[in-house]
Amino acid sequence: MIRSLSPDERFMLEAFRLAKKGEGSVSPNPMVGALIVNEGQIVGRGHHRRAGEPHAELLALQQAGPKARGASLYVNLEPCCHQGRTPPCVDAIIQAGISRVVAGAQDANPLVNGAGFKLLRAAGVAVMKGCLESRARDLNEIFFTYITKNRPFIIAKVAMSLDGKMATATGESKWITTQMSRHFSYKLRRNVDAIMVGVNTVLADDPELLRRPSRTSPPRPFTRIIVDTGLRTPPWSRIFRTARTHPVLLLCGSNASQRRRQTLEKTGATVLPCAVKDSRVNFPEALRELADRQITSVILEGGAEMLGTAFDHRLVDKVIFFVAPKIIGGTKAISPVAGKGARMMSDAIPVTDVKWMRAGSDMVVSGRPAYRDR
Repeated sequence: MIRSLSPDERFMLEAFRLAKKGEGSVSPNPMVGALIVNEGQIVGRGHHRRAGEPHAELLALQQAGPKARGASLYVNLEPCCHQGRTPPCVDAIIQAGISRVVAGAQDANPLVNGAGFKLLRAAGVAVMKGCLESRARDLNEIFFTYITKNRPFIIAKVAMSLDGKMATATGESKWITTQMSRHFSYKLRRNVDAIMVGVNTVLADDPELLRRPSRTSPPRPFTRIIVDTGLRTPPWSRIFRTARTHPVLLLCGSNASQRRRQTLEKTGATVLPCAVKDSRVNFPEALRELADRQITSVILEGGAEMLGTAFDHRLVDKVIFFVAPKIIGGTKAISPVAGKGARMMSDAIPVTDVKWMRAGSDMVVSGRPAYRDR
């Protein structure tokens, strides 16, 4: 039997819808939507548009005006209570005379983390938290991962054939999937802060890794990252043609050639030396460096060794596989995930919350790795 939604849940769904309007533009902040309801009628709406601009609660209060007094505020995330680039939302909520706050999830930011709720209650505001909480957390999975794990949210994106190959034995990979799948991939880039590839992908495909321009392009820069321990990326690579207008970041080993570094920096790229482990950039440490630069989400697009390293370290949060109905074959054809891998089938990484959709003749499969305790 399907349970009907309560009035609080229906209003919370509207807050989620408003929050989604900020997707791709609010980073490193969370997506937040807010609405104010007085006697069953919505009198104010707002959503956070980008970092540094007014928060959703403040915009909703401005729209509601005097009708906010005695009303309920619905917001998908706990209101902030600290002074940042914008003033605390809790103060404005109390001053406006809101009588009740219904929140989806508690803010994991250590500067908030329940303190907003405490201040509201202390001021006599009724607080209900946890309304559609799992959906609220899923909505801001990027933000929660960034805040609690001090690293970006990692999406592994793979295009492969039906027999599990991402390139032929000669290295050719254009194009495995349909134009519709590639269009979907470009849309994915709009909602993250960065894309990452290994140096072998650059050497083989010479990609630009740009976002497709649109009238609604997010204002936040899209960083293109190359993992290149020894700085083998040629300075004439296509990716550097736009390095002065679209950021390029090379993650190299701390012992990489200083001369090579200076040559690549002349293209407009940034070179970031990282700790080395097993003759490669220490991947977990590199991700923490990215978090320090407020990069909250990254799409990994290959190659196989980099994806394998990410899975070996249990750092992939979401997988999106584009599967084309074609057979490549060949023992030397390239598989999408290398690394150490699983020794036993019981060591294989299960994928949960699996969803699939069609993209022309291709199948798009997504899910979340469910890592077992070691």
